[in-house]
Amino acid sequence: MKLHELKPAEGSRKVRNRVGRGIGSGNGKTAGRGHKGQNSRSGGGVRPGFEGGQNPLYRRLPKRGFTNPTRKEYAIVNLDTLNSFDAGTEVTPELLIEAGIVKNAKDGIKILGNGQLEQKLTVKANKFSEAAVKAIEAAGGKTEVI
Repeated sequence: MKLHELKPAEGSRKVRNRVGRGIGSGNGKTAGRGHKGQNSRSGGGVRPGFEGGQNPLYRRLPKRGFTNPTRKEYAIVNLDTLNSFDAGTEVTPELLIEAGIVKNAKDGIKILGNGQLEQKLTVKANKFSEAAVKAIEAAGGKTEVI
C-alpha cells in the first residue's frame, strides 16, 4: 500500500443531496415535496403533538395535582456519612461539598439521623431531624442551624 492508494472505507463518505437544483438532479422543481398541500409550502407542516384534528393526547389525559413553585429541595446527609470526618471538626456545607459527600446543595443541607455517629463534631446545616440532633448531642457534639 502506498500513500496515493489510500481510500476512505466503502460507504463512509456520502454526497449530500442538494434539492431544488434543476431537473437533472432528480430532485428539481418541487424539490421532493410533491405537489401542493400543507407540507409543500415553506413554513408548512403541523405543530408538535398535532394528531390531524383528533383530540390530542395532552388534552385527552386528565390534569391532576399541584406543583409548589416555592418548594425547597434539600440535599440529604445521614449521620453515618459524617464518621469520615475527624473528631472535633466543624462540618459546614462547604466542607461537605469539598469532600464530595454532597453534589449540589441548591436550597441547603438537611442532616438525618440514619446510622451511628462515633465522632464529636460541630455540625452546621440548614435543617436537622430530631433524631439527628439527639444523636449528635449524645456523641458530645453540637448542632447549629444556619
